[in-house]
Amino acid sequence: MSEERRKILEMLSKGKIDVDAAERLLTAVNEPASSASTEFHSSGKAAPKYLRILVEPAPGNSDGERVNVRVPMNLIRAGMKWVALIPRDAQGKVQEALSEKGMDMDFSKLKPEDLEELITNLGDLEVEVNGKEKVRIFCE
Repeated sequence: MSEERRKILEMLSKGKIDVDAAERLLTAVNEPASSASTEFHSSGKAAPKYLRILVEPAPGNSDGERVNVRVPMNLIRAGMKWVALIPRDAQGKVQEALSEKGMDMDFSKLKPEDLEELITNLGDLEVEVNGKEKVRIFCE
């Protein structure tokens, strides 16, 4: 028995999660990894290991702050599995709260392939914020 399966069953036995959540987690653990999470994409390029977010002051703006965030892609992929822990009755409340902030998401329809497609198509996104800062988002 894998360590993940053992932990899920242990959480179930301690009452930390219900049977539905345990079933969703066990299904997520048993799903084969997508082809994009291997070392190489089908295009032959190396799969990205990090999502980078850089914020730099615009040219001529000496007061701006610099931000450099590097998030491991495996952490993001693992986070996709945590969605299964949100009880179904709470998912509606979470979606409603996100919708109030302008993020319309349906967690029940979120799939790992969606993340991989986003990563593949992200390329290099650059946004200038009011001429004060430049935000760059990319995978490496």
